[in-house]
Amino acid sequence: MSGTFHLETYREALVFLATAGVVVPLFHRIKISPVLGFLFAGAALGPFGLGRFAPDIEWARYFTIANGEGLSVLAEFGLVFLLFMIGLELSWERLARMRRLVFGLGLAQVVICAGVLAAVGYYYFRVQLGPALLMGLALAMSSTAVVLPVLAEARRLNKTSGRVAFSVLLLQDLAVAPALFLVSALAEAKNGGFTAEQAAWAFGRAVIAMGALIFIGRLLLRPLFRMVAAVQLTELFMAACLLVVIGEAALSAAAGFSMGLGAFIAGLLLAETEFRREVEVTIEPFKGLLLGLFFVSVGAGLDIGAVAADPLPIFIYAAGLIAVKGAIIFALARFFGVDWRPAVEAALLLAPGGEFAFALLTSAMAVGVLPGHNGADAMIVVTISIFAIPWLGRLGAALSPPATEAEDEALYADLTPSAEIAENRVVIVGFGRIGGLVGDMLKRHDIPFVAIESLVSIVTEAREDGVEIYWGNATRREFLMRCGLEQARALVVTIENAHATGEIVRLAHEIRGDLTIVARARDAGHATELYKLGASDAIPETIEASLQLAETVLVDIGVPMGYVIASIHEKRDEFRKLLQPTNEKARVRQAERNTKIRREHARRRISGRAAEESGEEA
Repeated sequence: MSGTFHLETYREALVFLATAGVVVPLFHRIKISPVLGFLFAGAALGPFGLGRFAPDIEWARYFTIANGEGLSVLAEFGLVFLLFMIGLELSWERLARMRRLVFGLGLAQVVICAGVLAAVGYYYFRVQLGPALLMGLALAMSSTAVVLPVLAEARRLNKTSGRVAFSVLLLQDLAVAPALFLVSALAEAKNGGFTAEQAAWAFGRAVIAMGALIFIGRLLLRPLFRMVAAVQLTELFMAACLLVVIGEAALSAAAGFSMGLGAFIAGLLLAETEFRREVEVTIEPFKGLLLGLFFVSVGAGLDIGAVAADPLPIFIYAAGLIAVKGAIIFALARFFGVDWRPAVEAALLLAPGGEFAFALLTSAMAVGVLPGHNGADAMIVVTISIFAIPWLGRLGAALSPPATEAEDEALYADLTPSAEIAENRVVIVGFGRIGGLVGDMLKRHDIPFVAIESLVSIVTEAREDGVEIYWGNATRREFLMRCGLEQARALVVTIENAHATGEIVRLAHEIRGDLTIVARARDAGHATELYKLGASDAIPETIEASLQLAETVLVDIGVPMGYVIASIHEKRDEFRKLLQPTNEKARVRQAERNTKIRREHARRRISGRAAEESGEEA
């Protein structure tokens, strides 16, 4: 390998990674959203902060981000991955349930806020009508990339305020395409006219492109992932995930929509497949890193010099933007039946500007339909308002006392998210011959379950039979968490790989110490090891096969069935005591398990007696 090493080539990447390594732990320690840390770091290290001294001070060059535009191109993928993950968490059914807020409240917010802000620009700032409409539409947008992480950190994304905010943000994403279409229309009109036929063709082309994105995705995504998963290579699966996210985003952008909208559609399509959970685990690290880069790029775009030169009008305009949008959104939310508490929080979160404003304003300035000074001033105001979102989120949560779960459920049942994947269910890891039999017995007793399997052929066959099953690697903590192990009723591990079985048992016991874990063991020694790792019961194949053989021969030679079953159970208990570890911790765990079993038996006896008494009374 030849050539000279140039530190400059890697400088900005190293600065960002160092920033992430410092900002995230520091702001977690002081209990402040890392989003603020990235924003401030971008402003401090960007071309308008420390970067302005780089040409004169040698050492400053190594701690600054000089190329803000180059950074923002890569940072845009942070929003793309965020919207992809949101799509994975939704489904077409849930999206249909949210249509009242998406296409009602969301559409009303965009239209009314854009109209009011355009009127302010036209009458107060003396901007021409076309550019004023464009600026109003840009300022009506909110920040998906900042609002959703703030809600997620506060664990409020699935609260009513979070669902309202997400519904509005989703409609805003859909409105990006018409907004870009407006930019093109104004540019064409300025250069000599824009006919009705041209407008109809441009709109029809966009609709056809969106339909093609959905059709191609439905047709190709599942076969693609089945083919990749069959190879059993983690690197290839990761490459397929990145291809789908970036590919759908690029196709969406080529069709005139936002890149994020294409990624969101890809997430919606994959949410219905058996690969959903493994895709989530694979994409999560990319999303977190690229979102941090996005926040840094937003902060780097803040012209600190321009703010410092005349700060009062800029902060007044930013406060005015927040006040006008907040009041409109609150009034609209109340009109659409949202209680005042979540309406306050959603209004405060959505009132600042958003990242799509940068794209719209930049496009408008590039084609000459918006004066440069108006666009630059608007982008500074938007950036300042974005800095306020984490604080506004805290203020909204403090001003809106939480509703009870009963109130929330009664008022917003149509927005209720689907239950956790494994809530009150049994999780079966390995759905081959043994796991399938366990699933059949659970069905026979009306006990719901969810299965995990690493062989695509088994997953495909089980899906066709109506089993809720996911493909993935269960030896990873993140995957087990995504499959809802924290809410599970029990875990059954039936896979053949002894090492993988031990790792799954260990992770499951760490995640939930009180979880009932039943695992298939290769032999007596393996069973003892599984007990040490936290299994409630470990079933050795050799011993269980011997007991079944003994049971069959005793019955065949004429021993009464009742005596045989009793003796087999006694022998099984003897083996269990021999295989279990003898330390104090193991004894305590087994005592707790026995107590739990006795309570369950007592509960069932009481329930059965009550049922009999009610039957006699009837």
